[in-house]
Amino acid sequence: MSNIPLIHFLIVAAALFSIGLAVAITKKNLIGILLGIELMLNAVNLNLVAFSRHDPERLGGQLFSLFVIVVAVAEITVALAIILRVYGQFNTVEPDRIDELKS
Repeated sequence: MSNIPLIHFLIVAAALFSIGLAVAITKKNLIGILLGIELMLNAVNLNLVAFSRHDPERLGGQLFSLFVIVVAVAEITVALAIILRVYGQFNTVEPDRIDELKS
């Protein structure tokens, strides 16, 4: 077990979350926004594992991190299916160019 302090994990997670937030806000297509959200979820997972690592008697953080990964996989599957339907309907994946939902 290495002696890396908790603050280093938190700094990396904060940077990863900030990058994901910047990507989600600034990207102009739906795939980029989805990637930003996934980066933010990975930052949360890093925090969960880091805090769980510093309390070795409890594995709750690591188990919850696995749960978040499973939910993220389901979320990205549904989101990609929705994006493909939007692309089929409007021939674009840019949210600004999608005026209204058509049946």
